[in-house]
Amino acid sequence: MQRVLSLPPNAPRSKAGKWVQHLGMLILKIGGWKMAGEWPDVPKMVMIAAPHSSGWDAVWGMAVKAAMGVEIVFIGKAELFRGPLGWLLRKLGGRPVDRSAPGDIIEQIAAQIRNSEQMWFVLAPEGTRKRVQHWKPGFWKIARKAEVPVCCAWFHYPDKTIGAGPLVELTDDFESDMKKIREIYRPYIGKNRDTT
Repeated sequence: MQRVLSLPPNAPRSKAGKWVQHLGMLILKIGGWKMAGEWPDVPKMVMIAAPHSSGWDAVWGMAVKAAMGVEIVFIGKAELFRGPLGWLLRKLGGRPVDRSAPGDIIEQIAAQIRNSEQMWFVLAPEGTRKRVQHWKPGFWKIARKAEVPVCCAWFHYPDKTIGAGPLVELTDDFESDMKKIREIYRPYIGKNRDTT
């Protein structure tokens, strides 16, 4: 395992300076976090990250993003984007959304992915830090509409590892795809819970 994974040639690169990469690496080193797996060599994808059970997930995820120098777009509730924190989140690839109209968000993001040469988009499939029985289908709908694969990224707090992969090509069968994806996440434990 290594502190961060190498980026494949087709990965979107961040325009942030080297100091941002050094800061991300420093945060990971202080926290004792490392990475495992391999990033897929695709220019566009939807990435899901689970289990999402703590606000700390965003801290470690952003540190990895910064340390690798990768451009990953994410969304967050509009309330988070107020004041200085909002400026920082936008600089890190964040886009605020009004969660009261989820269908419109799905189409907007899918269109952005389709119309981009490169775009890695990430979200938490649980939609909350609380335990849920069923993951929200938004990521699946976005990926299907954008005609891109889904990359499974994961947190495993017991050994402070963030993982990348595998890449899942979706089918027309939501239930079958979800069963396969949930099985991928079965071994991983978040800060406050697992995914089962």
